[in-house]
Amino acid sequence: MSPRCAPATSFVLAALLALPAAAGMVRIPAGEYLPLYKTSEADRKGGFAQRQAVAEFLLDEKAVTNGQFLDFVTEHPRWRKSAAGGGLLADSNYLHNWSSDLHPGEKAARASPVVFVSWFAAQAFCKSRGGRLPTVAQWEYAAAASETAADGSDDESFRARLLEWYAQPIDQPAASATGFRNHYGVYEMHGLIWEWTSDFNTALVSGESRADSGLDRALFCGSASIGSADFEDYPGFMRFAFRSSLKGNYTVGSLGFRCACNGGQCADMVH
Repeated sequence: MSPRCAPATSFVLAALLALPAAAGMVRIPAGEYLPLYKTSEADRKGGFAQRQAVAEFLLDEKAVTNGQFLDFVTEHPRWRKSAAGGGLLADSNYLHNWSSDLHPGEKAARASPVVFVSWFAAQAFCKSRGGRLPTVAQWEYAAAASETAADGSDDESFRARLLEWYAQPIDQPAASATGFRNHYGVYEMHGLIWEWTSDFNTALVSGESRADSGLDRALFCGSASIGSADFEDYPGFMRFAFRSSLKGNYTVGSLGFRCACNGGQCADMVH
């Protein structure tokens, strides 16, 4: 089974790239990420997906909560339920489980992850803190870690729990579903909610339209596992398919987010 990630081990490089810590965030070291599918025409012709370098970055240790999002909409009225819902930036289900603009209510506990938020709203929240949504590569790279290793692909117990978590329907999210904390110190990347990424809508786009049509047919037919980096990665296929079904203004009762940052922007991240 091929490893999905390989963190950098150079202490000198780590020292040079070290990012300032921010409250509520954890540092994810630089390394490499192997995409589930080949991401370019050159990759497909060669038969192998190319590893992507992932620079060191910071990631929220937990998904953004209703309480945190309430603080955000209090300061930014344009993102309140009555203002943004049903518009170009969020569909009519935006903050559907909230009682009103400034009262999440009983169905949206303040300590639980905020859901029914669009990509635009999630990005605006992260931007207000000086950050952004993580990329697919960053999210998948961090999520590949088990409790004890940066790459959990060879950990059979970890893979078994992933299958169990992804086999369960996600209903109203609680403050914590599994209590899972990975090797980096990031909580609940699996089993609690789905999460937005900054480039979710590039999942099926290679940049070459003639190649994309063939790619689409392969991914949505019985041959979907052909050409994948790991044909046994059922949770990876589920995440790929889910992201590919989304549009930026969609809001879903099981979809929330967490923020990331890298470089100079991290110094501005405040929780």
